[in-house]
Amino acid sequence: MTYAAIKGWGKCMPPAILSNDDLATFLETNDEWITSRTGMKERRISHVNVSELAHIACEQALAVAGKSALDVDMIVFGSTTFDEQCPNSASNVQRLLGAHNSACMDVNTACTSGMYSLSVATAMIKSGAINSALIIGAEVISRVMEWSNRDVAVLFGDGAAALYLEASDEKSGVIAESLGCFGESRDILAVRGLGVKYANQDHVLGNTWWNFLGQDIFKKAVAGMAQACDKTLEKLEFSNEDIDLVVPHQANLRIIDSLAKKLKTPKDKVFINIERYGNMSAATALVALVEAIEEDKINAGDNVLMPAFGGGLTWSAHMLHFNKKPQSSAQTDVTLPVCEQSGLELVQGIIESRK
Repeated sequence: MTYAAIKGWGKCMPPAILSNDDLATFLETNDEWITSRTGMKERRISHVNVSELAHIACEQALAVAGKSALDVDMIVFGSTTFDEQCPNSASNVQRLLGAHNSACMDVNTACTSGMYSLSVATAMIKSGAINSALIIGAEVISRVMEWSNRDVAVLFGDGAAALYLEASDEKSGVIAESLGCFGESRDILAVRGLGVKYANQDHVLGNTWWNFLGQDIFKKAVAGMAQACDKTLEKLEFSNEDIDLVVPHQANLRIIDSLAKKLKTPKDKVFINIERYGNMSAATALVALVEAIEEDKINAGDNVLMPAFGGGLTWSAHMLHFNKKPQSSAQTDVTLPVCEQSGLELVQGIIESRK
């Protein structure tokens, strides 16, 4: 049987930080209010487009894998905030990398986009259609944020992560997954003002307003991720005791805690980095996985469960198996251009540009 082994991993976090105190300078909020409700302390704001963040994350994943860009057969880019609708953003990552042998595809399932991209690439490797792939989860949510809306402005940040996958005969990578969607509830989490639906109207594309029904989203998120986890465990005939680590989508600490209780998983088996980055949508789960590896949380033989949910309302759960301990000290020398503004200054610029 062919598996899609995870041979490389990387992330790219914009250097500019937006703290809770920064948010309090233009929203009616404070650090205690945000932290107690979300678990978030700060998030990153990007000074470059999303494909540029993705490029650096991919360079790092290739460095860890010891591969060149010409070894990549396909790039699958998961995001909600692509540079352009056409051409696709994966093609720009190909150009920036010099990955001229790769096919290119964009995937948008909101916050689950990175994980759905993992499913797409894994399936294509298992089928024999390709031998290797870079999968990406990346967002620049700050550009489409409704910064006057406290309900959403405190939650989201920017970032990127990538994995390099390669065909292997050894049991490794995704060994089971479950994907789904609560389509009837799609309007409870929606970014309005993007897409051709809003073209040719009295509206400037990119000036967004958000639908965000927090309590309804909370219930659907926990239910969807729990359902996905149960289905994935059932496919493997696993019990909760077979899970070595849970790396969940980091949308809200209360959601993570509720899911952990449903899974009967102790807190020391749940990886959390929400306090540093907030919710980076498609980048969130993959950045968490990369940091779990970097922080030496994953060992040889471990099974890592990755549940996620997003607008749509899409949901998923992937079980990853690591037949070897993931470790590498390799680093890329490709870096982002220097950012000369703070996170608050970047946000103020976005707000000003919409007036």
